[in-house]
Amino acid sequence: MLTLSSLPVDVVILIFESLGIREFVALSMTCHDMYTIVSEYGWSSYLRYNPRPANSLTKARNQWPPRVRARYDIITDSTWDHGEFIARPLSRIWNGKLQPILASSQTRLIVSAGSNLYSYAFGTDTSFTASPPIISEGALSLLNNPDRPRNITALSFIDDGDLDETLDVGFQDGALERIKLIPSKSEDGSPILSCIRSRIDPMPNGDFVESLSSESNIILALSSNGYARLSSNGSGSPNSEKSIHAPSSIIELNTRSWVSHLCLQASTPYAAFGTASTTPLNVHALTDGGQLSPQPLAILHTQKTAGLTPDNFPSSAVYGLSSGPLNAPWGSSPQIIVSGWFDGQVRCYDLRSSSRVSLASATDSTTQSGPAPLRPVLSLADRWSYEPIYSVSCGGGSAAHIAAGTARHSVVSFWDVRSPKKGWSVHAPGNDPSPVYSIILESSRFFGATQSRPFVYDFGPGVSLDTYPHMPQVRGVDNLKHKKGSNRATYHVLRYDHNSSGLCNEN
Repeated sequence: MLTLSSLPVDVVILIFESLGIREFVALSMTCHDMYTIVSEYGWSSYLRYNPRPANSLTKARNQWPPRVRARYDIITDSTWDHGEFIARPLSRIWNGKLQPILASSQTRLIVSAGSNLYSYAFGTDTSFTASPPIISEGALSLLNNPDRPRNITALSFIDDGDLDETLDVGFQDGALERIKLIPSKSEDGSPILSCIRSRIDPMPNGDFVESLSSESNIILALSSNGYARLSSNGSGSPNSEKSIHAPSSIIELNTRSWVSHLCLQASTPYAAFGTASTTPLNVHALTDGGQLSPQPLAILHTQKTAGLTPDNFPSSAVYGLSSGPLNAPWGSSPQIIVSGWFDGQVRCYDLRSSSRVSLASATDSTTQSGPAPLRPVLSLADRWSYEPIYSVSCGGGSAAHIAAGTARHSVVSFWDVRSPKKGWSVHAPGNDPSPVYSIILESSRFFGATQSRPFVYDFGPGVSLDTYPHMPQVRGVDNLKHKKGSNRATYHVLRYDHNSSGLCNEN
């Protein structure tokens, strides 16, 4: 009698491609031979077809056996489904009201606030049961003159050969620098963070950089007045005090600009720009020569009404951009763009779509410039909030979630794109009266930052008091409360469902 375990291994591996987690568990319980085959090939196959990207877990997952990785993902997906998570601030409250920015690599999380950088290293767990720790590496001031404030306006890791130590940093005074981090320890073991700094050519007219994005060795810088510069990082990470000059391509958007998104994985590589204008979200192709096309490849619009002309588009703004979630009804594609808008909507666009807004016929052909605007394939909103969306990111449970940081009350909204009507929102620990300026959504962790501090929601298993940096609480200042009945690993936050009465529940 022919059995599954008697088939050639390559045939069994092909069968594994169509199986889910329940089937793998059932097969591994049938007999010793099948348990061995599933352990050796099945869990790896499951992970390959169900990716869960997470920079903060990469080092630990590389050490975990496939079965441990799959178990972690399954538990995480379940806690997302039930809305269960640990809420933790990552630092004491900052002085003043700052506009922080987050950037992460597979080695560390960087938080910029004012003129300071705060570094958090991603650790590993050898027991395979505890959540991988996040460890403070210290703070670094980039202030040149104490009498002249120098706030950081843009931040991005750049390719430095997998060292994950190099960032490009933009400042409000128009300066651009390349920073190589040097973490170390003092004699008593406390962390010390220093750096090597190199100047980068500034943007035209002294504009400050509002947004930086990087992929592979390509860096996209967007200034506040609409200069977009594409350059290559041919020189690698800096090792001395020197200026860095790289061939670049610059186009002018001629409008107040907020955010950029670089995608080199699409069939036609592109850069997307969020601005404040009548066409606030445009996509520009990258030519074969590595130049930015001055004319948009696509205009991503908000309206569903026909009869528009290029002269009567409503004015709006886009503040947040992200690639789409990997597990979505439209598939995993770099052609998906998720955007956060001033009107409180999160809109998802598929550049492969043919659904476009109809432009009214114009008697003068010169009034019709550029392609017809592309309609969103999905629009999301919190029915209880009309606040602008300041930041967006994708990932989460089953790699199917979108997160959005709003403009007030430190509220973050979440949606599962497989059932978008069941969204929910939650206030950050401490309930700061602030926007959530910057966010990063991974498989099990969500990082965010308000004007007062960075914070994390952790949906993964094994979170303890030692997972995140110790947080001394100052009564009457931090406004933090431990969750009732908890092991003090989590703090009290308020959350509510979008389809509920709007009343907040304790998490």
